[in-house]
Amino acid sequence: MTVRTRFAPSPTGYLHVGGARTALFSWLYARKHGGVFVLRIEDTDLERSTTESVNAILEGMTWLGLEYDEGPFYQTKRFDRYEEVIQQLMEAGVAYRCSCSRERLDDLREVAMKRKDKPRYDGHCRGKEVDPDQPHVIRFRNPDDGVVLVDDQVRGRVAFNNNELDDLIIKRTDGSPTYNLTVVVDDLDMEITHVIRGDDHLNNTPRQINIIRALGKEPPVYAHLPMILGDDGARLSKRHGAVSVMQYREEGYLPEALLNYLVRLGWSHGDDEIFSVDKMVELFDIDQVNKAASAFNTDKLQWLNQHYIKSDTPERIARLLSYHMGQIGIDPTEGADLVTVAEAQQERAKTLVEMADTSRFIYKDFTEFEAKAAKKHLRPVAKEPLQKMREALEAVTDWRGEVLHAEVDRIAAELALNMGKVAQPLRVAVVGRAASPGIDVTLELVGKEATLRRIDMALEFIRKREESA
Repeated sequence: MTVRTRFAPSPTGYLHVGGARTALFSWLYARKHGGVFVLRIEDTDLERSTTESVNAILEGMTWLGLEYDEGPFYQTKRFDRYEEVIQQLMEAGVAYRCSCSRERLDDLREVAMKRKDKPRYDGHCRGKEVDPDQPHVIRFRNPDDGVVLVDDQVRGRVAFNNNELDDLIIKRTDGSPTYNLTVVVDDLDMEITHVIRGDDHLNNTPRQINIIRALGKEPPVYAHLPMILGDDGARLSKRHGAVSVMQYREEGYLPEALLNYLVRLGWSHGDDEIFSVDKMVELFDIDQVNKAASAFNTDKLQWLNQHYIKSDTPERIARLLSYHMGQIGIDPTEGADLVTVAEAQQERAKTLVEMADTSRFIYKDFTEFEAKAAKKHLRPVAKEPLQKMREALEAVTDWRGEVLHAEVDRIAAELALNMGKVAQPLRVAVVGRAASPGIDVTLELVGKEATLRRIDMALEFIRKREESA
């Protein structure tokens, strides 16, 4: 048997973190078993489904590198097929027309709630002749007794009593099919062998299994993933921060970092934390997924992201960083080579947004010094080292890191100061703050003209500080 999995999002918004984890687990299971990964767009909710959301889902899948083997298939293009199956169920006597009014159904619900029973349809229209020309829905006739057993790969065996399941609607009054019907038809037609999805779908599973069996087929294997919680224990939502996959791109995360983080939300392999995609495919299996909900931890994601930034090639980091430089109004062609910048900053940044921000000084002058750094390092005592450094650097014709470092060493020795007493005021003068790559790299990246201009600015800052003392 060829394993066939699917990811079937509804295009009513962005690709969120929970959906991305479902897609990843489905993709990994197919890849591990030499199977097929299918992308299906469940767009039957015509009022809420949008082209923009479809594009956002496809963009998110592409950014994560979760390539699909078949699809995308759109449910809105399969309405004729759903109608064919509905008619098949009608002819078999396991589906029927229902003309119950909204008022009657509301009354049923109200009575059930008062009795503290689970609200369910009472089968009023079973066996009743309903005029097909009057407004009606079509319901699936659920078995009255017996038990539906779901051997779930994550949760184990789960039992549902048929007498607690009502006759669900499979076709609305407007003629459109409902989710529980379309998903069954699609999974059967697309020969899906393993359905991996969120556990919010678990209660739909016995209903879908009953429809599948009414069609004379066997259901796929199910695996229902536990939900993802925020740091506070509540279900992950917008108030916890970014939940859209592409928002993580905007915030400077690498796709491999997010994938590595998502695979660890509910799955583990010993105490290992770092998993390349190849390693995930090798080690992952769905029956090792934890039943308990997982809590999203942004600090852990940032730690992983920093690991991947440090481990990647400067060339790739530069390519990704370029976008974020543009977002803060910097054209990276107008200054130091971005590959060199990436190499200098890789050890320091948790995100590409942070790297872009801390690299801004390389391409643009600043208008003021960071207050704390200036107070500590741009004091009158720093005036002579800065003046000496300006004279020395102005004379340099070979503007390379090692040459510049030698000049800092020379001035420190000449003034009988430790290197920090020279390098730190110089760094604050050139960078605007007290943190940057090594002083030699910093000076080389900033360039001679900008370095001298900023030292002049720092000397003027010290002069005014002296006057106001």
